[in-house]
Amino acid sequence: MKITERLNVLRELMKEKKIDAYLVPTDDFHGSEYVGDYFKCRKYITGFTGSAGTAVIMQDMAGLWTDGRYFIQAADQLRGSTIELFRSGEPGVPTVHQFLAEKLEKSMCLGFDGRTVSAKEAEELEKLLEEKNITFAVNEDLIGEIWRERPALSCEPVMELDVKWAGESRKDKIAGIREQMKAKKANIFILTSLDDIAWLLNIRGNDIHCCPVVLSYLIMTDTEVRLYANAAAFSEEICTNLAGDGVKIYPYEDVYSYVQTISEDKKILLSKDSVNSRLVSNIPCNVTIVDEPNLTLLPKAVKNQTEMDNERTAHIKDGVAVTKFIRWMKTNVAKERITELGAAEKLYQFRSEQEHFIGDSFDPIIAYGKHAAIVHYSATEETDIPLEARGMVLADTGGHYLEGTTDITRTIVLGPVTEKEKKYFTAVLRGNLNLAAAKFKYGCTGLNLDYLARGPLWEFGEDYNHGTGHGVGYLLNVHEGPNSFRWKNLPGNPAPVLEEGMITSDEPGYYLENEFGIRHENLVLCKKAEKTPFGQFMCFESLTMVPFDLDGVDTEQMSDRERKLLNEYHKKVYVTIAPYLDEEEKEWLRQATREI
Repeated sequence: MKITERLNVLRELMKEKKIDAYLVPTDDFHGSEYVGDYFKCRKYITGFTGSAGTAVIMQDMAGLWTDGRYFIQAADQLRGSTIELFRSGEPGVPTVHQFLAEKLEKSMCLGFDGRTVSAKEAEELEKLLEEKNITFAVNEDLIGEIWRERPALSCEPVMELDVKWAGESRKDKIAGIREQMKAKKANIFILTSLDDIAWLLNIRGNDIHCCPVVLSYLIMTDTEVRLYANAAAFSEEICTNLAGDGVKIYPYEDVYSYVQTISEDKKILLSKDSVNSRLVSNIPCNVTIVDEPNLTLLPKAVKNQTEMDNERTAHIKDGVAVTKFIRWMKTNVAKERITELGAAEKLYQFRSEQEHFIGDSFDPIIAYGKHAAIVHYSATEETDIPLEARGMVLADTGGHYLEGTTDITRTIVLGPVTEKEKKYFTAVLRGNLNLAAAKFKYGCTGLNLDYLARGPLWEFGEDYNHGTGHGVGYLLNVHEGPNSFRWKNLPGNPAPVLEEGMITSDEPGYYLENEFGIRHENLVLCKKAEKTPFGQFMCFESLTMVPFDLDGVDTEQMSDRERKLLNEYHKKVYVTIAPYLDEEEKEWLRQATREI
């Protein structure tokens, strides 16, 4: 069916069930950023394939809300669908909640699948729409009713992550969380975010494309750990090992009936930001619920010494692969036909040559020319174009290794570039270098430091419409909270203090629609610097070891300090990567990292 036909079928079902507006978020049952094929209801009903967005369907309209990364892509994919694009964050554009508050009339009914809406959002909607006496239909998976060829729930094999990679045993992690529960006088901890569960139990899976997680819910008390998952995904050995640490597996869907049995004298810790509303609504109403960030959130983000050491190794391996890829591309673009998809396959090949490589950490973004202005462009068979020996290609890619997760962007010059392209290439690079070189007092957050990355563009009255950096998991989600670099606080998502061991991306960019796009990204590790009478100072270590393309740099635009920073970084790249290259590759890298 075409999108318009799907909308019509959905509207008929809404009429039948007396639902006036139906909310379709991107989320799965666990609040995941990326979701498995079974959960792609928003994609099914709108045709929009981006990783962030919310749809609202009513009888007289349909709308899609998404952020600045996807404005261009969404406008293209919604064309001809009758679905209106709402550009979130733009002046005069209402939020989804503001729209519903304005559009819904008294005594209307708002529907959604409560498993895909967080408890916090459901409560906000109830409060917002209370005056209009809006009713809610929250047990309705309407998309599931009309999606005849819906894929099955994923059930990929689970693997254990040995302590030599994780740095801390499952038993010790569980004990640490129980200590936190005890300090908060909590009897039960409910955990539903998949990366947190994988981290806590030292397990990894493949239930979400490029995200090595296992579909599951976890409930912990002081005496037991109940893991609700598909037992068929676990080998007998892993089940035995889990049981040895007090973890017992129960059927995935049984979590909803179990929470109904929790006695009223219990105190539950959970995060309403991540636990879905149906699960919370099944907890008896007299049970005490303490709504706090997941107890696993900070321990997961603050990498231990083993994880930090392993990540350095992962980035050397990744640096070798990406450096070889850049050399191959620049050397061969004028000699053979290379397309965006073909380039991505070649990079995967280079990464596959590295020991302990597991797979991509996200779908590669190889975007040539004007495609690079689409911030999260991903080539398809329909959009794939050949690279030419002119202009620039943006390559935002990453890999999973047993030693950790990588995420790197390089904008690569393939031939002659304009002065305008060089101007912004250099401005973005200056921002990257300045942020990576930051020295700051302990207690600072990413809000304090974001200006270092945006400053060179702000000097031109220019900017980019995305955050400067996100946390990165250890063989987990490539986007991991809570650490980030951004210039303004987000409601309900305060920026945390930057702690030693946090890994964050440093990725300023610049995008000019229908012309070009530029992004330079390294991962940086937060470390302690010196301690003085003024306090503990902090700094960053660049983990990514790949040269920036000097063919795009206008050295006149850079300060002496910025040129020194680039030269020092390139010297470290050469010393680190050269031992893994053959003589021709070494010579190429020597030129690519030459002093400016």
